[in-house]
Amino acid sequence: MEPIDYVSALRRELAEFGACLTGDLAAPVEHCGDWDLYDLADHLGWGNLWSAAAVTERRGDFDPPPAPRGRDALTDWYRGTCEHLLAALDTDPEAPAWTLAPPRTVSFWQRRRCMETLIHRWDAQHALGTPGPLAPALAADGVAEVFDTMAPRQVRLGRASEPARAVAFTAADAGTTWTWGSGEPVAMLSATAANLLLLLWGRLAPSDEAITREGDVAAVQAVLAGALVP
Repeated sequence: MEPIDYVSALRRELAEFGACLTGDLAAPVEHCGDWDLYDLADHLGWGNLWSAAAVTERRGDFDPPPAPRGRDALTDWYRGTCEHLLAALDTDPEAPAWTLAPPRTVSFWQRRRCMETLIHRWDAQHALGTPGPLAPALAADGVAEVFDTMAPRQVRLGRASEPARAVAFTAADAGTTWTWGSGEPVAMLSATAANLLLLLWGRLAPSDEAITREGDVAAVQAVLAGALVP
């Protein structure tokens, strides 16, 4: 598989999210608690500024101000946060940075912000009734990030436990399988990479017809209930 140009993909996803800000800012965002589209834009823009500080100032305690109200002010503010983040990330991927998990380099944020924006772009479009596709290669890497970074961090922080029985996840269109847990998998979930990513981030129910399930149902339920992501 070709290496992913995270900064280019991030630029595209940020722009697609920004296009949603012409829609109903009060539209509920189904999978983000009681947030509406304004709240989601505030969250994504705040994260852009916070992550940029993690790169340029090597700190994780930066606390940007909230987004302004009003469509024009919000749109201008959001666009500014995107430009700030992209400028911060347009550097040597191996340069040191403050991060949530290894690697402690800019490459962590290039990937993490790309995946964060990918999911929230889908959230924004879904809130407006027009969810767009997730690029298969990007989605597959997002699934990989869940298992190589996000889920281990959840365990490390005491938010989740490693599963007692392993479950395999296969992206049929990527020809890739990931296993969460030790030992031989007792169950397998199969879907496109995009649907697996939506499943792991709680945007798709395990019972959805797009997901094929085999093996120990209880083991699958235990893994998916185990707070794999924040």
